[in-house]
Amino acid sequence: MTKTHNAAYKNKTIDLTNLNTARHMTEQEIDYENRLVNEAKRSPKAFGKLYDRYFEGIFNFILRRTDDEILTADLCSQTFLKALQNLKKYEYRGLPFSAWLFRIASNEVNKHYNKKKKKRVYSLEEERVFQIIESNDEHDFSEEQIELLIKTLKDLPTDVMEVLELRFFEDRSFKEISFILNIGESGAKMRLYRALEKLKKHFKVNWDE
Repeated sequence: MTKTHNAAYKNKTIDLTNLNTARHMTEQEIDYENRLVNEAKRSPKAFGKLYDRYFEGIFNFILRRTDDEILTADLCSQTFLKALQNLKKYEYRGLPFSAWLFRIASNEVNKHYNKKKKKRVYSLEEERVFQIIESNDEHDFSEEQIELLIKTLKDLPTDVMEVLELRFFEDRSFKEISFILNIGESGAKMRLYRALEKLKKHFKVNWDE
């Protein structure tokens, strides 16, 4: 790409300011979630409420890491089975129950790839890309620029893309991200900064931690 083209791309701003703040659960939401967990601890039948509440999120989380619906369904089932089997060990420690489920799901995906000795994949939906430019007029971006943005994100290492997704698309705090991926908070931030540096090569990035 020529310097002229680079300059043209960098005139386009990817606005992440509306996505850079992790969503914090309200006291009412935390209380409701904990009530569901306690009900499920007393009666396995009540676990169905937790399953219904989080199935879609966990399924999509796994699907983006496998790009295989049949495999995703299997790993999703394993995730909820593990959660049910270990539910009595779960204690609320300042992180939402969903973070615990996402951590189990992440572990199940990693176990699958380690066992099969296959390279992990990451499938990114185009609509997710548009979330980070939705605060701009989408028509300000040419088709070529949007394709470059999608390609830049898809070229990111899987471990970097995971943090970017959890931070910007799942509204997770760095504390939650470090718990889900079993890495330090500083490591999570470093991976995110690596992603932002890649984006900055072609676009202006409007984001402050």
